[in-house]
Amino acid sequence: MKLGFFTMPIHPLGRDWRETLREDQEAFLLADSLGFSEGYVGEHVTDLAENITSSAMFLATLAGRVKKMRLGTGTVNIPNTHPAHVAGQIAMLDHLLDGRLNFGISPGGLLSDAEIFGNLDADRNAMFLEGIEAVLKLWTTDPPYDIAGPTWTLSTRRTLMAEIGQGIVPRPLQKPHPPIIVTAVAPFSKGVTAAAARGWDPISANFLLPKWVATHRKSYEEGCRNGGRPVDFNQWRVAKSIFVADSPEVAQDYVLGPKSPYRHYYKSLFTKLVKGGRSNLFKEDPKMPDEALDFERVFRQLTIWGTAEEVVEKLLAFREEVGPFGTLLYAGHDWVDADLARRSMILLAEKVAPKLASAIPQASAA
Repeated sequence: MKLGFFTMPIHPLGRDWRETLREDQEAFLLADSLGFSEGYVGEHVTDLAENITSSAMFLATLAGRVKKMRLGTGTVNIPNTHPAHVAGQIAMLDHLLDGRLNFGISPGGLLSDAEIFGNLDADRNAMFLEGIEAVLKLWTTDPPYDIAGPTWTLSTRRTLMAEIGQGIVPRPLQKPHPPIIVTAVAPFSKGVTAAAARGWDPISANFLLPKWVATHRKSYEEGCRNGGRPVDFNQWRVAKSIFVADSPEVAQDYVLGPKSPYRHYYKSLFTKLVKGGRSNLFKEDPKMPDEALDFERVFRQLTIWGTAEEVVEKLLAFREEVGPFGTLLYAGHDWVDADLARRSMILLAEKVAPKLASAIPQASAA
């Protein structure tokens, strides 16, 4: 099992934006130095807590600084941006990163973003498919393009001067394009099935109950078979909120205490998703009324903490529940205590990962 990093950081309101951006950059640099295989960052325009407004721009600041790790948009919210803009920016970013870009895409989940971009009442899934199809056509067909859909029309027929390069959208370094990754946040995700059939691979979100993460395994398998591709669960990534400490007391206080960045993160998500009609993500029984949801119970189900030995045991139990997957994505959270936050990532890489590697073959054979 590989280690990766995924962050849609939810910082406390009022923190200096410069400070939180530097903190988020440092987390990626630390992950790279510890041998993490890949790292993803989310984006939202209308959320002061989730304050990375462009995943591509943020990743560009890491070009030349992250030495080995692949970097991924997590995700570009396709309905909110013109396809030509996406195609040009992602192509440039792939070159800046020397072909180490994973192109994470989604319809976008933040309703205030949808409202400000004017698609709150639109079929954003349809816009998502139209948009990504347009991006791929821009990368794989020759100008003047003439791409038309319900939302966007793309052409440079009237202004093309190919001999000097005008009217031509640049293409990524990776051919035909960077690996495409989708983030799955729904139980029994049809999106995972459709994506896998197209050759794309999933990330299961860290705010989805384990029993619903497990449903993505069958969705992915079905999609691979529909697309005539081998079923390779090494391409399935699962994000998880984890905290590792040198003592159980420190771990418990950091995760469960009143200043916990983990509690802050999930309280914010819980509020957004329940009010936004996505309470099903937190329900073990879909028929449960929203009033019966117990935040504390949900929060504890979504978070793993403890010493290295305790975290290994909990991660193996989690893996048994959801099924084998290829990459464990350590979810980023605000660094309330920077030393403890760094120590957690170090312990995960140096203490937890080796024990997982030795234990997993036995667990798989069981």
